[in-house]
Amino acid sequence: MFKVYWTEGTTPRDEAFGSDKMREALQLCEALRQRRGAGEKISFITMCSENLPGNTTLEGVAEPSPDYDWKKRRV
Repeated sequence: MFKVYWTEGTTPRDEAFGSDKMREALQLCEALRQRRGAGEKISFITMCSENLPGNTTLEGVAEPSPDYDWKKRRV
């Protein structure tokens, strides 16, 4: 999945795209940048992705093992 985030004026916006729609997501980013270049108040244009079907790790925060002994190293 891809997601494009941007701000129009002071309003945050976003649009989601399927995992097979990277081209469309990039085209939206380019269109937003062109609109900004033409003088529209658009900022913070960014795109991110998440590969849930291919994710091989646990989601969230895992509990450390009982023998884990974390100590802050001091200089």
